[in-house]
Formats: sequence, structure tokens, C-alpha cells
Amino acid sequence: MAGIVVVFDFDKTIIEHDSDNWVVDELGFTDLFNRLLPTMPWNSLMDTMMREMHDAGVTIDDIAEVLKRTPIHPRIIEAIKSAYAAGCELRIVSDANLFFIETILNHLGLREYFAEINTNQVFVDEEGRLRILPFHDFTKSSHGCGNPCPPNMCKGAIVRRILSEADEKQKKLIYLGDGTGDYCPSLSLRARDHLMPRKNFPLWDLICKNPKLITASIHEWTDGAELESILLYLIDAITNGVDDVSGQLLMPYCKFERTPLVSHEPLPKALRVHP
Repeated sequence: MAGIVVVFDFDKTIIEHDSDNWVVDELGFTDLFNRLLPTMPWNSLMDTMMREMHDAGVTIDDIAEVLKRTPIHPRIIEAIKSAYAAGCELRIVSDANLFFIETILNHLGLREYFAEINTNQVFVDEEGRLRILPFHDFTKSSHGCGNPCPPNMCKGAIVRRILSEADEKQKKLIYLGDGTGDYCPSLSLRARDHLMPRKNFPLWDLICKNPKLITASIHEWTDGAELESILLYLIDAITNGVDDVSGQLLMPYCKFERTPLVSHEPLPKALRVHP
């Protein structure tokens, strides 16, 4: 066994877009989504959107068909398969939801490669409507994190639990992410771990403000091809006992325009890749 746990974010890391926005846009609910966005937390908004879609006659099967068209870089599919074949333990930590994630992974034939998916749970109510529940029920209590985590999920708490389990087996961890919510778990990584932030995305932006806060080695990537190349290089180096696999974070490239997290335009029609 490789002695490595690889933890993936899902939206804009495994798949190319945000799965919530993809469903909303593809089904024609962008304007309503943007009107409601300032009024409630994102997780609550997506549950509300499921109600609005259901009331408009959109079925769960309709949502599933849209999810199956979600764009993904083909090299990411191969990277997941190769990491699994090398003996790595693969997990997902995502603020999407279980139905969206499993529908996409099952369609791509990738579900079996992941030992665990940590995300917002779902169920179908008596009316046949998909309900989306918060991973952490923030209506009852706060998760208490002071980092920029959404109220329904602290990814740092999840990763610290995974790290504790990895410590028992002397495993190293590789974390891949792109968003603001991936910053908290990045701060929890140890010196022997590796962080792969997507370049010029919110996680990268936060790291660039003070890279010294990150203890793990940093290895940036821009697209699926780079993700595959860097991830497999790290797995090979760790497996073969190479101690010096330090990454580089080139500060001159950290200066870029930051995009505020506000209402969005419909997503572009990217190339859709099927297995």
C-alpha cells in the first residue's frame, strides 16, 4: 500500500464547474437563484431551489440527467484511477451534496474508487422532492470555526479527523481544492503532507496572502492535466521514500484580480466528456 490518503474537493476540483450552479443554470433557474442568494445561506438556498424546481415540474430524473452532462477534464478521471491503483485511499470533502456527487461519480464509473464522501446529506420527501440537509445543522449550533467556513460545514474539522486516522497508520495526506472553504483544512495539514491548490482560485488567493501559515508543501495546478501530473508525481515520490518533495508557491504569480462571490452569470457551455 502507498500509505497515502488523497482528499479531493469536488466542485471545480474534480468537476470543472460548481455542481449547484450547473444544475440551476442548465434547468433555467438562474434569475430566481440570484434573487434569493442574498436572503439565506447557500445550503438553505439549494434546498429551496429543489422545492422551486419540484413545483415547476422538474423531476429528480431531470436533475440527474443534467448532472450527467457536467464537464470534467478527462485527465482527472485517469488521475483518480491511477491514484487508486497505486494503493492510495481516496476521500471527498465537499460542500455540494451526496445526490449530485454520487450521480456524477456513478455516471463516470468512479464511485467505487472513493472510500468516503463527506458532504451535505439528501433525502426524497413524500412528495418526491429532493431535500438537501446541512452537513452541520447550523440552526441548532455553530461549528465554532473562526476561519472562512460556511455555517453548514467546517472542512477543517473533517480533515483533522482524517489526519487523526492517518496518524494511526503513519499515512501522509494530499489535499486538493480550490475554494474558500478549502482554506481551513489547508491550515490543518502537517509538514509531511502536501497541498494542491488550484491556481488563481479563492484558495490560492487566501494562501498568497500569507503562505507561511501553511505547514504542508504547496503544489499549484491549473487544469486536469497538471492535476494528474503533479498528483501522480507526489504519489510516486512518497511511495518510493523520497523525503524532499517540497513544493513551490511563486509569489509574483499570486497577484491577480479577486472576484467577489456574488450572483453569477449562467455557466458557459464547456466541452462535455463522457466515459
